[in-house]
Amino acid sequence: MFAHGARTSVLKRPTDVGMEYEEVQFPSKDGVPLEAWYIPAEGSDRLLVVNHPMTCNRYGFPGQLEPWHTELGVFGGFEVDFLTELRFLHDAGYNILTYDLRNHGLSSDANGVTSGLGLIEARDVVGSLRYVRSRDDLAAMKLGLYSRCMGANSTIVAMNFWPEEFDGVQALVVLNSVSGKTFIEQGARNIGLDPDTAREALAKKLVGMCGMRLDDEAPQLYAHAVKVPTFMAQLRHDFLIDAEKDGTEIFDAIGAKDKELFWIEGSNQRFYAYNYFGQHPEKLIDWFDSHLK
Repeated sequence: MFAHGARTSVLKRPTDVGMEYEEVQFPSKDGVPLEAWYIPAEGSDRLLVVNHPMTCNRYGFPGQLEPWHTELGVFGGFEVDFLTELRFLHDAGYNILTYDLRNHGLSSDANGVTSGLGLIEARDVVGSLRYVRSRDDLAAMKLGLYSRCMGANSTIVAMNFWPEEFDGVQALVVLNSVSGKTFIEQGARNIGLDPDTAREALAKKLVGMCGMRLDDEAPQLYAHAVKVPTFMAQLRHDFLIDAEKDGTEIFDAIGAKDKELFWIEGSNQRFYAYNYFGQHPEKLIDWFDSHLK
């Protein structure tokens, strides 16, 4: 999964929760075709561009169904439904553009179906912003970004390499941003192995399989370039990673003066956090409301 990710099905659509939408397509920075939904909010001049974690897609994660329930059971074996929180955001007056990253959902294969944990997928973030600016009805809107896990890493990396692409972005929310090595180190601890030995073995294997370097897959290295007001949410007791160490390092590295770290409680299941704002949308909406004026 580290080398090639995992593609899951787009099971639902916005009309399932009462939102009209437009199927749209646009190219990534390097030309990869990406699939998206544009969900309009009539009369609003505020727009959120939303992406997703690895193994998920713009709808969510079908973890309740086979084969993903078994093959990706480490993520909890339950459904993640992003449409619930998108409905809250829509009802709060936000137009929404939400897209499948490369090698996910219905977007195209790319780079030999290689995962970069954000290093390659950053190009998709740039593509989404260029698409917004290409549409007369969207280009002048107040703009915020909502980026989750690998999508959050992708946004952070893109801000580092192409800061000019983020002119006009007024606010950012990142959820469960994570470095690659913490998965391996914590996974080793969970089964009684030495984390340093496990990390070195995985890093060697990863280079051999796809040429990616584990040490590069760390948003801490790029987060200094994040200058827009940033709300960062992390699951505190995530059993898959050392969340407090990794999350605090990422947050501290963020270059924005206006930033806030929020710890999600109530579970040790990583994907629990992806349903959290669909049940408790207040902080998510408040951040965008206070910055997209």
